[in-house]
Amino acid sequence: MKSTDVKFWDVRRNKSSKTASYEIRWVVAGKQRSRTRRTKALAESFLSDLRQAAKAGEAFDVETGLPESMLPKESAVTWYDLVRSYIKAKWSPAAGETRKSTLDALATVTPAIVTDKKGAPDAKLLRRALLHHALNPPRWELPVPDGEAAALKWLQSRSLPVVALAEADVTRSALNAIAITMDGRPAAATTIARKRAVLYNVLKYAVKERKLLDANPIDQVDWKAPDKVEQVDRSVVANPVQARQLLAAVTYVGRFNGRGRRLRALYACMYYGGLRPSEAAGLRRQDCELPELCVCGGECSCNLPKAVWGRLVLARSRPGPGRLYTDSGETHDDKGLKRRPVGEKRVVPIPPELVRILLEHLDAFGAAEDGRLFRTSTGGTVSASAVWRIWQDARTIGLSPEQEVTPLAGRPYDLRHACATLLLNAGVPPKEVARRLGHSVEVLWKVYAGCLDGDEERINRMIEKALAA
Repeated sequence: MKSTDVKFWDVRRNKSSKTASYEIRWVVAGKQRSRTRRTKALAESFLSDLRQAAKAGEAFDVETGLPESMLPKESAVTWYDLVRSYIKAKWSPAAGETRKSTLDALATVTPAIVTDKKGAPDAKLLRRALLHHALNPPRWELPVPDGEAAALKWLQSRSLPVVALAEADVTRSALNAIAITMDGRPAAATTIARKRAVLYNVLKYAVKERKLLDANPIDQVDWKAPDKVEQVDRSVVANPVQARQLLAAVTYVGRFNGRGRRLRALYACMYYGGLRPSEAAGLRRQDCELPELCVCGGECSCNLPKAVWGRLVLARSRPGPGRLYTDSGETHDDKGLKRRPVGEKRVVPIPPELVRILLEHLDAFGAAEDGRLFRTSTGGTVSASAVWRIWQDARTIGLSPEQEVTPLAGRPYDLRHACATLLLNAGVPPKEVARRLGHSVEVLWKVYAGCLDGDEERINRMIEKALAA
């Protein structure tokens, strides 16, 4: 849609930007438009070009606010086109979890970058159409069900040109979209930060590789995401007694089909060894150095030691992004350790309790042909959803009703937090704790500083001593 109804304002300093910049403002058919430039001279030059086009009688594009002579050659490139191009370029080298995270963010923001919401399809249907078809390159040649095809047709017809994101209001609407969940509640700070990073990278791609924008619009918008809470909440950390209760409770979940018993050792690896869920899922028999232990109980004549430490030599992990995001079509990827060069290993000493649990697991269930310790009764890979569900059932069995409604050990991953907290409070040097968990000392302090015991009492004694002086 074009219009010759155009009005202009003078250039002004952009107060919402962290760095010095200048804003050009004008109105096309009653719709306010704006652009920013780094210097006043560049802003004045841009405004002069707009005024000359209007003086020459050029029609202005209502959606972009630009006269015909200033429309970029690729002005027809829509946001929908751009994200498909971006995903196609980034898909092949990306890990499954990265693909999943990227598509999740773009399926959230893309429906917000449209001309209007008139006749919009059901939000869940549109999201499914984006995740399963429009934003998933390996599935582009597959047939699309009628309902999802109609939803995507609506989105394509209303997707804004990429150049429209130079408008502060358009970029702000995209940012606002990532700040809420599908049911309208505020999104978690970590979710917002992750999705904002994806949005920023797509716009960076539009600037640097596609040359569709002069600068990344997010840098020019006064929008602040909520701060992330990086420290572990102490209320989620189980103490040793609670952890043992929960590990015992796992064995009662599905007691007639053994579902819980099959996963007890996986949870134990996370608590006693500090393994990530994906590292525990990828653990193989050949990764375990398990000395023989006495499992007789009480008096016996086997002459085996009752308490000897073992070791896990971690080299692989099996994150489970889902079939939509892996090259193999399986639910899990087979990868190296997180944020480590391919082939790098991490040696984790494990206490006798975990040695005993792993020996019992191997005795009861054996290992898969490839050495994997944890699998379903039919030999398949245990899904992340099954690990979650069994843990929730174990909490119901192993915790009191008062504890169950609290965040205590609410997720399987909280067992890893409990391990880190246990090691730090036991006096293990932070460098060694970080090495065993597989991250830096800086991350260790940032995440677990709030879980250390004794600091309050020690500081109080220091204050008392100072007051008594």
